[in-house]
Amino acid sequence: MDLQTLWFAAVAVLWTGFLLLEGFDFGVAALLPVLGRRPADRHLMLRSIGPLWDGNEVWLITAAGAVFAAFPGWYATWLPALYLPFVLVLLGLIVRAVAFEWRHSSHDARWDSTWTHVITAGSLVAALGIGAALGATTLGLPIDADGIRVGGALAGIGWSALLGGLAVLGFSLVHGAVFLALKVEGPVRAAAWAFARRWSLVAALPLLAWAGLVQLRSGTAVTAALWLVAALSVLVARQFLRADREGAAFTAWSVLLLAAAATIFGAAYPVVVPSTIDAAFDVTVADASVSDYTLTVMTWVAGFGLPVVLGYQAWTYWVFRQRLTADPETPHREQVPA
Repeated sequence: MDLQTLWFAAVAVLWTGFLLLEGFDFGVAALLPVLGRRPADRHLMLRSIGPLWDGNEVWLITAAGAVFAAFPGWYATWLPALYLPFVLVLLGLIVRAVAFEWRHSSHDARWDSTWTHVITAGSLVAALGIGAALGATTLGLPIDADGIRVGGALAGIGWSALLGGLAVLGFSLVHGAVFLALKVEGPVRAAAWAFARRWSLVAALPLLAWAGLVQLRSGTAVTAALWLVAALSVLVARQFLRADREGAAFTAWSVLLLAAAATIFGAAYPVVVPSTIDAAFDVTVADASVSDYTLTVMTWVAGFGLPVVLGYQAWTYWVFRQRLTADPETPHREQVPA
């Protein structure tokens, strides 16, 4: 495997890791008004992601940084063409982070409610914006031969962006619900199970449609098989949800994203930004990449640094693996996988 392909695969893994890990805390935050009917329930839901959400965002920074460092041509085309969605994503993440911190600075019920709603709004905006940007990028943007967007600020935001936004949001909502069923006890767990059972099939459809469209445009037999794995994982997850097997359901639902993302990135390769104006204007891995020498240096740095980051995050998840109850004074019992 040449270095350009290796780093394209690395970027795909980083984006997939971000959507997989940040997806469940986006989902939990977005479900606060739906499942958190009492202040104690909302507090429990936020406790379930409290030690994890900021570490999950590191994957977004690393993914965007890898695109910038390894494929500056991709970065230079992608971000200006989708400036508005990315600004909305940044605003959503900023207000979300502020709300997480400020919510605990007062015990007033109105203050608590206000910042809880801000957390939900920021998560919804961020999930939709990231999905819109990735959907528009993989399904095509109106770029010319120089990689410049043709049209106004909304030119790149069409049906493909809407599909991507719904795909990420839909996946995240059910992902968050299953995570809650895996992580907490009491009424919130029961409500999360009911939500996941009811909406899992509908929530998976935009993601399967997104992956299917990329597959139909430029896929291979391998990526077609991956799409089938994604579709089957939805059915398997639904069976585990009916059987109250939360660990297995969470794994199966995660396979949906892993297989769908592999389909999208695998079918798109070697094109990183397809043009809806003319296929001759597509930005490819070869067009966008830095020199082999730079990629070699980056590979050595990543080889030393990445295991440390992964090890630290795995340790964090292990430390906070216990199932939570609504009463913070109640001793946590260790989670038993289904």
